[in-house]
Amino acid sequence: QVQLVESGGGLVQAGGSLRLSCAASGRTVSNYAMAWFRQAPGKEREFVAANSWSGGNIYYVDSVKGRFTFSRDNAKNTMYLQMNSLKPEDTAVYYCAAASSVVVSRRPPSYDYWGQGTQVTVSS
Repeated sequence: QVQLVESGGGLVQAGGSLRLSCAASGRTVSNYAMAWFRQAPGKEREFVAANSWSGGNIYYVDSVKGRFTFSRDNAKNTMYLQMNSLKPEDTAVYYCAAASSVVVSRRPPSYDYWGQGTQVTVSS
């Protein structure tokens, strides 16, 4: 079992920055596919970024490319999402997820473990 806990969400003005963290416990996740998803009110959960394993390629949804940066710290069993140039449309609950495989997927059902989510609100 893997437990995931997100932190770092909050309220920020458009153009601002936030850094989300996702701390994993229970198992080392360096060989797990890890991802960030987000879900806005009334919308489906949306893929944001993912990485197949520490050191592998990183994938982003087009709407965040150039603004968000995914990273992992194996020593801390933690992954991060640095979010810059935030826009009101980035407002959502952000979730981290882990899959007990190295295959990156943009589909939520492909992930076995989920955090509780952290709210990000961007005001205009």
